Amino acid sequence: MKLAFASAAAVVALFAAAGSANAQDVSWNVGVTSDYVYRGASQTNEEFAIQGGVDLTFESGFYAGAWASDVDFGDDTSAEVDVYGGYRTEAGGFALDFGVIGYLYVDEPTEADYSFVEFKAAASRAFGPVTLGAAVYFSPDFFGVDEEATYVEANGSFAPADKWTVSGAVGHQSLNISDDYTTWNAGVAYAVTENLSIDVRYHDTDVDAPLYEGRAVGSLKFAF
Repeated sequence: MKLAFASAAAVVALFAAAGSANAQDVSWNVGVTSDYVYRGASQTNEEFAIQGGVDLTFESGFYAGAWASDVDFGDDTSAEVDVYGGYRTEAGGFALDFGVIGYLYVDEPTEADYSFVEFKAAASRAFGPVTLGAAVYFSPDFFGVDEEATYVEANGSFAPADKWTVSGAVGHQSLNISDDYTTWNAGVAYAVTENLSIDVRYHDTDVDAPLYEGRAVGSLKFAF
């Protein structure tokens, strides 16, 4: 938990440092989803969640943001608040993204040790209407009982027509105490307007547990 709060402080410092230059772009988003699924597992006990966040990007390539969602772990924990920051650039035709994410949980029980930090490295490349990418996330003190954890993902998207996007991802979560598992998702998004989009997606894992079973999720997001 201490490391997660340290990462939050680091992101706040990034906000302050980047604030010496005017933000190139500030965007907000708010939405609702039928089930908040994180790496194949329901975070809301298969119930609806309200979500929202803010993102700042700078001409230098640095970015920072915060995002929050309802959660339901069957205890007093009421919300997840993520704070993140990093640097985006391009090299050899690839879009590169290096960052840090702090996952903080509101009202988490003292003994739960939910809050954690992850370090991220991602790359993607566009081939016309198709974009292919890969990412790796590493946490030295992961959620709950697990400590070191690594998540590796391959993803892709395809824009077959104006306003439509088909996308999917396959990932593997490696854990040092709990069992490793594989997860995947595939879905389609439609831009109703410039600010409003709908996403319908199917998630599944190879874990035989209720909150990890296959499920279709619908989400509505308003961005401005």
